[in-house]
Amino acid sequence: MGTIFEVRQSLSSRFCDYYLLEAPVGEGCRRRETGKVEGSIMKLIKDISISRRAALLGVAASGLFLKTGVATAQTTTPLASPPVRHNISSFSNSNWRDHFDNLKHGAILCDIDSRAVQYWSEDESVYKLYPSSVPESEELTKRGYTSAIKKVEGPSWRPTPSMKIRNPEWPDYFQPGPGNPLGTHALYLSWQYYRVHGTGDTRKIGRQSSNGCIGLYNEHIKELFALAEVGTQVKLF
Repeated sequence: MGTIFEVRQSLSSRFCDYYLLEAPVGEGCRRRETGKVEGSIMKLIKDISISRRAALLGVAASGLFLKTGVATAQTTTPLASPPVRHNISSFSNSNWRDHFDNLKHGAILCDIDSRAVQYWSEDESVYKLYPSSVPESEELTKRGYTSAIKKVEGPSWRPTPSMKIRNPEWPDYFQPGPGNPLGTHALYLSWQYYRVHGTGDTRKIGRQSSNGCIGLYNEHIKELFALAEVGTQVKLF
């Protein structure tokens, strides 16, 4: 005569009920005793002999693996976590010689496709690469050569006339501070209304999200602001 066992787990408790059943080979089972077992591990009574057939029936019925007198719950594969969207920049490195004749006053290269800003100092001792936001459409994108003509820490900002048409609910003036769209620092370019500036809205970095300007994390524009000077060459491409 052999025996099989069945474990019924309770989802609402760290304990599970088990039933020790007596089963003559070829006959039905009947409950012999009940008890509690912690978790999903139950030490079997040593003096119970389990026939091969009974063991296989027990495994099939309970979904457990048997190991030398110990019943262990079958491990299930955890559910995959939902995908997380991240800000994306491809960070394509460039050679400054492909874009500038020299590095006089340093050079800033704004790669719109890679959504990245690169900086080289005049003596090539400093090179920086930053993720950036870029214009949200080709219509708002301007490409070509310009330069930094003004540096402002704690900039204020006024929406351009075209921005006010698209967004009439915007205020006419934004004071310096955390809510300012230009962030903590701004490099004003020779093109009217165009800036390389910071932003407190970190969701914009790595995305097509601006009205024409190039945006950086505030900590990055602070660093670039200190490196660049009035006269630094700038290219958007």
